[in-house]
Amino acid sequence: MKITELAAILEAEIVTMPDGDREPESVYAGDLLSWVMGRAEEGALWITIMTNRNVIAVASLHDFACVLITDGAEIDDEFAALAKEKEINVLRTPMSTYEACVKVGRILQ
Repeated sequence: MKITELAAILEAEIVTMPDGDREPESVYAGDLLSWVMGRAEEGALWITIMTNRNVIAVASLHDFACVLITDGAEIDDEFAALAKEKEINVLRTPMSTYEACVKVGRILQ
């Protein structure tokens, strides 16, 4: 499923979407950056509450299909600008990480 379709189904806010046609190859949920770096697969949809600039660095390093920010976590201008510069799809939802994982799991099953 394309990121654009996923965003619509989740009713997620689009923060940046330079490549809405990308399809996640897997899903990974986690907030500890070093843990995500060591375990998430390239092309994943990453679900996290983290919104610091290092999230974009990790997403770029692993060529993630998208970062889904949960719990309506605040996103500052620097984060959004860096995501746009690095061409990282970023969505935001008010859902908890658990709720987002369950819903994404059902959608992508």
